[in-house]
Amino acid sequence: MILSNLNYKIKRRTWSRLVGCLRNKDFYPKIYRSYWHGRLHRPRVTQNFENFFTAVPNPGAGIGHQLANWIAGYWYAEQFGLQFAHTPFSKEKWEKFLGFGEDEVTAKELVGKFGYRKVILPLFDEKNDDEIGQIRKIIHSYDHRKVLFVAEQDQFYRDQFGVMEDLKRKFRHASARQNDHLVYSKSFFNIAIHVRRGDVFVDAGNVNPNLLLRWQDNNYFEKVLTRTLEALKTEKPVAIYLFSQGERKDFPEFEQYENFHFCLDMSSQDSFLHMVNADLLITSKSSFSYKPALLSDGIKVCPENFWHGYPQTSDWILVKDDGSFDAERINSRYQR
Repeated sequence: MILSNLNYKIKRRTWSRLVGCLRNKDFYPKIYRSYWHGRLHRPRVTQNFENFFTAVPNPGAGIGHQLANWIAGYWYAEQFGLQFAHTPFSKEKWEKFLGFGEDEVTAKELVGKFGYRKVILPLFDEKNDDEIGQIRKIIHSYDHRKVLFVAEQDQFYRDQFGVMEDLKRKFRHASARQNDHLVYSKSFFNIAIHVRRGDVFVDAGNVNPNLLLRWQDNNYFEKVLTRTLEALKTEKPVAIYLFSQGERKDFPEFEQYENFHFCLDMSSQDSFLHMVNADLLITSKSSFSYKPALLSDGIKVCPENFWHGYPQTSDWILVKDDGSFDAERINSRYQR
């Protein structure tokens, strides 16, 4: 069993490196059997089977990244006219917490119980009509067979809010909601701030360009919070909760605020839950706060320069890299 798992990991890692090396080459799709099937087989006039689409949450990534994978699978299933099949996250506790697999057929069931064949699709650019057309051609070439199409690992989908309402419904109706416990008081207007740390650390000797894309210093969040409080009109007193990693001494800029709570030892699921339920959420350049924002009915104040898109609605307010934004929009959305 251990040897089998090791072999699987080696094969997966080798394949991932191969895809990474060849992705931008013209011949990249040709390394997939599905590409050649699409070239050599004509689609049938009628489809004989109900086929499915899934995406595998990256087992080596954090929950925000895994959620992005899962959401991409959910989105593309609809775009390609297929049914969605659920592939579990690497940790069962997140399955129960999110409720995303409670009402879906699983990829494992389709293959093991119903005889579906897995077919891996090449990575594609969602903005490239030729690549999308190529994927559609591959899918239709299998119309006569029972097939579970599997997205290549980390298939990108930028505007993840496209399935936002479905995500909210699943989360709200998850059996785990019976065990939710919030430290918030309904007597307060509760503001949550997520400061990404832990996996991003920047100093004079560690200037990784990839990390710099994600790094935001404390001053950014202090500016956003100050401007938010100056503009906010609410009859309730305000309580502020900071979710991050590290120690209190790492965030001296926030000692000046009243009713400020440092949530630095809270579990990842409890932090996620509190960000979802905040009246106002200030996110960082992180999937870990972007995903709770998708599930939230409150105000979201988010970095404009991010790798996922935002809905153009009044509850989403975008902030420039220097911390400036139209704070008056806060009150056009929500007053109490």
